Amino acid sequence: MKDETFSELLTSANEALEHAQGKRDLRTATLPLPPKSLNGRAVKRVRASLHASQAVFARYLNVSTKLVQAWEANRRTPEGPALVLLHIAARQPQLIESVRQDAGSDAPRQARHRRDRLQAAG
Repeated sequence: MKDETFSELLTSANEALEHAQGKRDLRTATLPLPPKSLNGRAVKRVRASLHASQAVFARYLNVSTKLVQAWEANRRTPEGPALVLLHIAARQPQLIESVRQDAGSDAPRQARHRRDRLQAAG
């Protein structure tokens, strides 16, 4: 074993011993709890609060329409970032609406960019 590796192991062992003897505190972190799961009825309520069809709601969340349909039919349950977005939408629907409006205000710029690309290619 290399001297450097042995030295690191010995240091770690001594730190562990100090902790066991109460002479050293370890840094700890408390992780936040994940958001509560939502059933199909809850997802549909969130969607209704935004007055959105399943297709529009799916676009808001950047997921497929089929996934929204599966959530609402309780065939699947939202998870990960989509679950967090659903909780945000349930608590602050105006926030989701403002993001949608921001995306809509970008449409003219995107159209000009597409036109310019087509002209450059042609």
